[in-house]
Amino acid sequence: MSPRDLIRAEVGPDFGAVGAAGDLRAIVGALLTYGLVIAVLMLVVSAIAWAMASSSGGWHTAQKAKLGCFVAIGGATLTGAALTWANWLLDIGPHL
Repeated sequence: MSPRDLIRAEVGPDFGAVGAAGDLRAIVGALLTYGLVIAVLMLVVSAIAWAMASSSGGWHTAQKAKLGCFVAIGGATLTGAALTWANWLLDIGPHL
């Protein structure tokens, strides 16, 4: 498989392997959307607070806002990894 094929490959869970796939698709999609929206909003708010606290000399607030930025990035990463985990679980399901 060439790198071009990997880039073109569509990534997503195989919902055809389980019953009530339509409902599961809607639930997983909604949860991933909410998780990513919340992570991005948290990142924006934390970055603004970090910038304001750094410019005013509030080192303690800047430290907490920086931690908030790292938590938001970690949350977005984990939310993105949830798609891979869901795909893995749906792949194992038919073999059990």
